[in-house]
Amino acid sequence: MLSTLRKSLWLFGFAVLLLILFLPGYTKLQESRAKNRRLEEKFHQMAIENSLLQEELKRVQNDPFYQEKIARDKMGVVRKGEIPIKIFSGKKQENRLW
Repeated sequence: MLSTLRKSLWLFGFAVLLLILFLPGYTKLQESRAKNRRLEEKFHQMAIENSLLQEELKRVQNDPFYQEKIARDKMGVVRKGEIPIKIFSGKKQENRLW
């Protein structure tokens, strides 16, 4: 009876010792795996964004209609003889003192 108790106590102590030694490494491994998954997802999203930007770059370099659209929309370029009209959405509120 006493030797069985002593063996089980040694086994329990050994299990606790293994847990103390390997638990920090295991948690660090799990954190590293989670970080790796996040970085892989970010890489995937950036690869998609890079692909879209490459397609837009090809359009800007090779499509004159798209070049004109970009110049008109983003840079405000107008052709000779055209009158630019700006349309503002929403109402502008005035600060009144009364």
